[in-house]
Amino acid sequence: MKEFGYERAFDVSGALALLDADSGARYLGGGTNLVDLMKAGVERPTRLVDVRELPLDRIEAADGGGLRIGATVTNSDLAAHPEVRRNYPALTQAVLAGASGQLRNMATVGGNLLQRTRCGYFTDVTKPCNKRVPGSGCPAIEGEHHNHAILGASGHCAAVHPSDMGVALTAFDAVVSYETADGPGELPLTDFYVPVGDTPHLETALPPGALITGITLPPAPVAAFSRYRKVRERASYAFAIGSIAVALDVRDGVVHDVRLAFGAVASRPWRARAAEAVLTGAPADGETFAAAADAELADAEPLPHNGYKVALMRNLVVAVLTELAEEAAR
Repeated sequence: MKEFGYERAFDVSGALALLDADSGARYLGGGTNLVDLMKAGVERPTRLVDVRELPLDRIEAADGGGLRIGATVTNSDLAAHPEVRRNYPALTQAVLAGASGQLRNMATVGGNLLQRTRCGYFTDVTKPCNKRVPGSGCPAIEGEHHNHAILGASGHCAAVHPSDMGVALTAFDAVVSYETADGPGELPLTDFYVPVGDTPHLETALPPGALITGITLPPAPVAAFSRYRKVRERASYAFAIGSIAVALDVRDGVVHDVRLAFGAVASRPWRARAAEAVLTGAPADGETFAAAADAELADAEPLPHNGYKVALMRNLVVAVLTELAEEAAR
């Protein structure tokens, strides 16, 4: 690991100043991803600015309803919070589906959103990777890609975003708050990650040097009737090969409101707008659920070894929507 400096910040303005003073510095939250990448030589910061002591560790009611989640709230505290469990159960389920208990105790909400892809070519510095070294190539396209993207990829990168939490937050229209030296800003999570296109090394729309300060979950009654389902290759903790966050409000057998997002199928958590359009106002039955899945997956472009994900996601959509509809009918 390359030698680096370390400083701890105790307020937001201090953190911004420390990062601004060193162009090679990086913020350090729980370090559960960044430190691993430093060991592998993928990340080589000159200095770490530790933000764990910033006063951003609270979950509280947001103005106008919903919840405001501080950036340094741990994944464990987020999953256990009673308001999250009651009003956004898919978010609790998504967080608990990710990593081990030890990792959740360290990892932070802000860091979770900024974690990097687990593509093997990205983490192997002996291999080309357009995300790590722009213009070097993407060997995953012709090589190992069974867990890579089927939606929104490009010929320059087919890696997927690894977050479980981000999928539920995307379904619930979460908004990311950040601070820069020029003042505060906000980004809807659906705009937070930029399309991969021909610049896969550019992953978010955050301004340079920005510090994530929190996430706002808007009030959403439908979110109380939600579920997160993750498919992975082993029973112990592992990254998803496909996942969905679903919230469904059924009244008199008709879909009144629905939220749907996919995970592990694209370079970002994928909001399934086409499926939502098919579902809204339609009968809550298997035929509608299959049509919604087909509408969202119509643009899927699987690679030779990950075509299974199309059928997997279709089955997930139908299964979880059916479960929620049956529960609503009881």
